[in-house]
Amino acid sequence: MVLTFKGKGTTLAFLFQSQSGTDELKIGDGNRNSNDKASQDYSQDFEEFKHLRRCWRRRNNSFVDTLNISISSRYPSSNSPFISFACYFAVLFFLSSCSACQAQLSSTFYGDTCPNALSTIRTSIRSAIARERRMAASLIRLHFHDCFVQGCDASILLDNSPSITSEKFVTQNNNSVRSFEVIDEAKSAVENVCPGLVSCADILAVAARDASEYVGGPSWTVKLGRKDSTTASASLASRDLPRFADGLQRLIDLFESKGLSERDTVALSGSHTIGQAQCVTFRDRIYSNGSDIDAGFASTRRRNCPATFPNGNGNLAPLDLVTPNSFENNYFRNLLQKKGLLQSDQVLFSGGTTDSIVNDYNRNPSTFRSDAMIKMGDIEPLTGSAGIIRRICSRVN
Repeated sequence: MVLTFKGKGTTLAFLFQSQSGTDELKIGDGNRNSNDKASQDYSQDFEEFKHLRRCWRRRNNSFVDTLNISISSRYPSSNSPFISFACYFAVLFFLSSCSACQAQLSSTFYGDTCPNALSTIRTSIRSAIARERRMAASLIRLHFHDCFVQGCDASILLDNSPSITSEKFVTQNNNSVRSFEVIDEAKSAVENVCPGLVSCADILAVAARDASEYVGGPSWTVKLGRKDSTTASASLASRDLPRFADGLQRLIDLFESKGLSERDTVALSGSHTIGQAQCVTFRDRIYSNGSDIDAGFASTRRRNCPATFPNGNGNLAPLDLVTPNSFENNYFRNLLQKKGLLQSDQVLFSGGTTDSIVNDYNRNPSTFRSDAMIKMGDIEPLTGSAGIIRRICSRVN
């Protein structure tokens, strides 16, 4: 889906291109002289619109995924009433169209309305991880799988209903994504403190930060104020979530479509320094006898992962054999040694464009920052009247 802003003579045209067709909104009469010297300045000004990327909004049940702006002509001088009106309208139009991108999340969102929200969530999350250390990885992953589908709106938590096809059962999530009950517990605890105020989407974001911090990983300031969706999309989940056998370019493209860079891709993948994976997700890799896997590592992994499908499909192995329950940079060292458990991990160090980033994170652990988690948490949040506060995270009110 592409939203294009074009200049036609002295006419500004906004084109909405979708599967349902193309709608065009024009401003100006197209008959003015545009040979003014100042027109170059307007072209430069409009170049700034190119930074408004990854804006989207729901329109006719579809999505605007990318914002492309092209300047195909010179515009009249600043003395022209037309260009003044057109520029003014253009700014208003893009700001309103891209309200999701410009959403004003704030770390102090609940400061007045629910000052104990964060401490209540933290207590609940720490208690869950204390019972099962693996839960930390599951909570971080749950937040990731939420944000990559429809944005960070807690759509992944919704169960099947007559009007909703849950995201929980697509290939990338089924019998894999977990910790739903931990989010339910945190939500219940928050509802007891301040009912109807804290969204499930915000709880997911805070839980991921608290989980990382609890197991020795980075911490960051979580921006708050997200609302919960009233819909889920199994089709988008199937399309937009990475798969364990994805190649490097596929991963780069997926992350870029969410406004994340190659460095963000590597950093977020680094969360695989904790957690476990099922045999079915790495069987092909450990039996491939490929040049991109350490032979001794493959032999060790085969002990609990039979070669024949579906035997042992659900058998678990730690993503990091050395420190499976601690969040540090050993993940990157493993990739350098060809000991990435998943194919989608090892491709990050396979002679491609991300090799230098992996090397950097391995040599300088301090460069592995939480910026990527903050950026991921900013993916297309619902705010204001665009969403709701669910009372129970698994269903719409």
